[in-house]
Amino acid sequence: MMDTTGTLAESREGNLPAKLLTWLTIIFLVYAILLAVGMIGAGFKWAAGGKEGAEQLFAFATNPFMGLIMGTMATALVQSSSTVTSVIVGLVAGGLPVHTAIPMVMGANIGTTITNTLVSLGHIRSKEEFRRAFAAATVHDFFNLLAVVIFLPLEMAFGLLEKMSLSLSYLILGGESLSMSGLNFIKPITKPVIGIFQDMFVNLPEPFGGVVLVVFGIIVIFAAITFLGKLLRQVMVGQAKKVLHSAIGRGPLTGIASGTTVTVLVQSSSTTTSLVVPLAGTGIFGIRDIYPFTLGANIGTCITSLLAATAISGPTAVFALQIALVHLMYNVLGVVVIYSIKFLRELPIKAAETLALVATERKSIAAGYVLGVFFVIPGILMGLTSISVS
Repeated sequence: MMDTTGTLAESREGNLPAKLLTWLTIIFLVYAILLAVGMIGAGFKWAAGGKEGAEQLFAFATNPFMGLIMGTMATALVQSSSTVTSVIVGLVAGGLPVHTAIPMVMGANIGTTITNTLVSLGHIRSKEEFRRAFAAATVHDFFNLLAVVIFLPLEMAFGLLEKMSLSLSYLILGGESLSMSGLNFIKPITKPVIGIFQDMFVNLPEPFGGVVLVVFGIIVIFAAITFLGKLLRQVMVGQAKKVLHSAIGRGPLTGIASGTTVTVLVQSSSTTTSLVVPLAGTGIFGIRDIYPFTLGANIGTCITSLLAATAISGPTAVFALQIALVHLMYNVLGVVVIYSIKFLRELPIKAAETLALVATERKSIAAGYVLGVFFVIPGILMGLTSISVS
């Protein structure tokens, strides 16, 4: 008995260094994200030559539909809305106008749903399982599409999200830069390192130094968020699954709250929604149980862009925070407006169930849906929009 106890104690002690190393790595990766966002902001400002240059550089995206398509395709390609929205925060800090960035954020919401839709294809051998899994996956797609249909016209007509987020940003920051609001510890730990990289690229011909810094920052963000997601899933997925199993099916508010919590824990809405698709496929939960949980995932994923905004200081800090708040407010308002109105609430469910029935009978439609919605149609629209703009 004593030997068994001693072995267990040694095992726990042996795991302590590994756990400590894991958490230190997580802290380092969070720092790397903050550093990369600062690099993107500094590099974009350097390459564009200030705010006017930034506006000219992204003149092609001033068409809101082009911004929406860019956000959708970029997120579908990297399969991470956290990565794309963090990059957008950095670009806004470098001079990208907020009104140009807002449709990109909306597009990121659409693009992120590709992952759980691909997961549902794993059930394709069983007709009934595939129908349930595909419906549970695409209900998220249709909700995000409906949110764009409602809020993009409002944004174009009234600047709803832009005005609300700007007011809230100034309220939070008190009209000062972010570095003057108690978060000044971020700048001292990131600026010297960013300066080192700027010095490395300063001898490159203009504007390539800034371009290289932006590209390097994007690579660092992508790598950091990918590894951070893996580590957090490793240490948190057990807790996430407990929350998931204890909360799904216990009412919409509980489902939304648990979806938000799990996504904050694992730092990936794609992971959160992909966790529940197999549960729907096997019949453990129905589409109406899964639906609120996926909406909570939309809200939880906003934590990354809010974190990224803390890396910015100075006069552009308010705009970096503003676009991060746009992401949060858009997702919260989407849930409040769509889920609280019965007619709107039912639309994504009916659309997903109808598509799933059709795709069950003809599997090629499922593949065509994924390629069409996330790549082919956006690509065609991008081409048509660029022709009309030119």
